[in-house]
Amino acid sequence: MHNIKVIARRELSSYFNSPIAYIVVVTYLLIAGWMYFGSLFLMGRADMRTFFAPSPFSPSMLLVILAPAVTMRLVSEERKAGTLELLTTLPVSDLEVILGKFLAALALLGTALLITLAYPLTVSSLGPLDWGPVLGGYAGMLLFAGAMLSVGLLCSALTDNQIVAFIAGFIVCAALYFVYWLQFFAPQALAPVFEFLSTSSHLENMARGVVDSRDVVYFLSLISGALLLSVRALARQHA
Repeated sequence: MHNIKVIARRELSSYFNSPIAYIVVVTYLLIAGWMYFGSLFLMGRADMRTFFAPSPFSPSMLLVILAPAVTMRLVSEERKAGTLELLTTLPVSDLEVILGKFLAALALLGTALLITLAYPLTVSSLGPLDWGPVLGGYAGMLLFAGAMLSVGLLCSALTDNQIVAFIAGFIVCAALYFVYWLQFFAPQALAPVFEFLSTSSHLENMARGVVDSRDVVYFLSLISGALLLSVRALARQHA
């Protein structure tokens, strides 16, 4: 656990010692705020569901882009610079390396989500706001962000090129996000499969404030599966 904390602290410091963290947080806050408040005034009711609900033009879609951008350098850059070999010679396991890097990336996006709590506080001043769905929605967004980051980290562990890692991560994250809408065009027998595989369908449930154990298990399974594959990919580099 100590090694994981050290690696996470190191990665988090590297984010905030460069413009990366500030660009990510400010970009998310500005675009997500514009998307949400634009729809809020059109609906005319105090509701946060449009902030959490998946759509091609929602704050959750921003995470599909930002997560690969945040993780693309975590392993690929170290491999290209030759520092990954040095890191793996230290008394730390591959699992600790991956978990430390993942937690640092999750802390960065979690910070951006935490600051957006200003949005429901603002909305509550405009009218009565049900905080149950809001808390459920934030739990869903955090799990969703973790899933996107784990996929991005896996892609970073598979290549030494940051651009390739970003493109691959974005394609996989977007596929998991948009496969939800294929159920409306696919044969009826395949519709439940597309719905289950999609991160959007599970996020949609939590956006309504319904914290179903099946949705939580789905996100945790996706995160743990991608992280374990990242560990395997890292282990192959120094096998």
